[in-house]
Amino acid sequence: MKFNTNSPFLYIVGAIVILFVLAQSLFFLVRAYRRGKQLGISTAKLRKTIVSTSVFTIAPAISFLLGIVTLSKFLGIPLPWIRMSVIGAITYELPAATAAAGSFGITELSEMITDPKVYAAIAWVMTLGILPSIILPPILMKKIRGGVVKLQNKDQKWGDMFMASLFLGMISAFLGMVFADIRSGLEGWIPVFVLLVSAALMGVCGLLIKKCGWKWLETYAMTVSMLGAMVFAALITPVIVK
Repeated sequence: MKFNTNSPFLYIVGAIVILFVLAQSLFFLVRAYRRGKQLGISTAKLRKTIVSTSVFTIAPAISFLLGIVTLSKFLGIPLPWIRMSVIGAITYELPAATAAAGSFGITELSEMITDPKVYAAIAWVMTLGILPSIILPPILMKKIRGGVVKLQNKDQKWGDMFMASLFLGMISAFLGMVFADIRSGLEGWIPVFVLLVSAALMGVCGLLIKKCGWKWLETYAMTVSMLGAMVFAALITPVIVK
């Protein structure tokens, strides 16, 4: 039997996983809503929160779709569909797939994988590599959170700086991908240009919030900067890459 990355069986498995994720999301949405009502939060405020968070998911959803398109070129649709729906981070999935393929001598992932061993290896590396982020948080989060709260209670300013440092440290882990190809010419600067545009859009949103009093924009600033950067990337890439 010929190996097929788009096998109907994989689609069935993917559908089961996606349905589980959706059911889980609905379950916690209902529980959170009921808990909010128990705490005395108004229905209007709860609905506003649901709407604002739903809008915030638009930008990540588009990036996930782009991730599926990127990975599907060599892994088919089902596996990227499952991976991006559960993990949702192309910044992890693509490097993991590239590293696994590299161990088999595949340097460029531009064609569909036809060897089941390579496909299985890539799937296992993607899965095993992400397990620490699934297992460790429940074990260490309470202790880490307790330490952060203790620091904030002792010195609010240092506590806020510590949280900001953690966030920047997480972002910095992916900067290598942004600057990896800047020596290859103008094409290698595309991620840098996109990064700068995203930062500029966030700055504009900040000015509108501070100077014009657009407090409602605080909820959507991240979405605006992400979507704007994606549109810019889609426009500039065909111009530079010919």
